[in-house]
Amino acid sequence: MSQKLTLDAELRDDLGKSASRRRRRLDKLVPAIIYGGKKDPQPLTLIEKDFEKALQNEAFFSQVIEIKVDGDSEKAVLKDLQRHPAKNLIMHADFLRIDDKVQVKMNVPIHFINEEQCYGVKMEGGLVQHQATDIEVQCLPGDIPEYISVDMENVKIGEIVHLSDITLPEGVVSVALALGEDYDLAVASVIAPKGAAIDEDDGEIDEASDSTAEEGTEEEEKED
Repeated sequence: MSQKLTLDAELRDDLGKSASRRRRRLDKLVPAIIYGGKKDPQPLTLIEKDFEKALQNEAFFSQVIEIKVDGDSEKAVLKDLQRHPAKNLIMHADFLRIDDKVQVKMNVPIHFINEEQCYGVKMEGGLVQHQATDIEVQCLPGDIPEYISVDMENVKIGEIVHLSDITLPEGVVSVALALGEDYDLAVASVIAPKGAAIDEDDGEIDEASDSTAEEGTEEEEKED
């Protein structure tokens, strides 16, 4: 982990949908729960403005968080976040307690780098297309990467970057790849611009057909 993330919370005694709605509307608090480990699930409340600010940090969705409750603290990860379908409101948050010695599964964001220098874009006029925005990994809590870099610099038109092409940090494995080669999912690719043909031999855009067609049209006009 590269960041230390903390979050203040309070114990919640008044349960039920009506109580949760009242807290969200009047007290500007977000209902939450922390569960897992050897302890019972514990309902919590979070200060809405502080929680919204914390969520602006991308790492908050994939890193270990220290949740402070009444002078005590527990390590957890954010497992679920419920938002209102129409309004910009956080309805509920679920946190999973973690053990430093027990592996967890987390979705880690992908950072695509060198897209502007990508060979298929810069030299062949192609477009980068993302098939995934994160990768589900399994590892010890202390080994969870903040993000996973995918270098697009040498990718040509027609080529696809798969999970197996990505080098993960030591101790971190892809959940999908662990299931077998059939789960070697596509992460990104470089596609030809719309309307362009691709030479199957070298992957280069074939613009000759267009120019030949134009020349033929000009000759026909002259004959007429």
